[in-house]
This record gives sequence, C-alpha cells and structure tokens, in this order.
Amino acid sequence: MVVKLQPLADRLVVKPIEREEVTKGGIVLPDTAKEKPQEGEVVAVGPGRLSEDGKRIAMDVKVGDIVIYAKYGGSEIKIDDEELIILRESDILAKKTK
Repeated sequence: MVVKLQPLADRLVVKPIEREEVTKGGIVLPDTAKEKPQEGEVVAVGPGRLSEDGKRIAMDVKVGDIVIYAKYGGSEIKIDDEELIILRESDILAKKTK
C-alpha cells in the first residue's frame, strides 16, 4: 500500500486490521456491535521527535510492523476509501514480533 502522507515528528500512520467477529455459536457480528480494532499495520513513519537539545530521536517502529495501539488513541482519516489512523508513537502499546 502506498500512502500519500508523510507523518511529522513522532507520528505514524496505521492501517487498522479488521477481524471478522463470530460468536461461539457461529453468529457473525455486524460492524455496529464490534469493538474498534486495536491492531494495525504501520504504513508510514515520521522522522522522530526532537529532544530538548535539538537531536532527532529515532522511532522504534518501521513501515510493515504490526502494532497494538491505545483503544481511543489517534485521529481517524479516510484517503482513497482507505481507513487510516494517525497516532503518536506514545499511543503504540506494543509491536508484534515474528
């Protein structure tokens, strides 16, 4: 996926990973009954924040990482019919390891 956004400072763009939710009884839950996803793929990363002495602090995540983020963190946007979230690096709780 090519993103036409360049996040600034310690922000990153994440594409949420939607999971179809099915109850134990086999009922597929509609979108209105689902919780917001908290997992996504990083599609763009900013250069990192500046420290007090003006040095750039590199980001701990990179494009392609699968991350777990805060439930209500970030700003949701839509570009080319694609749902994306812009988050600060501090909204990332963990990244999945392979």
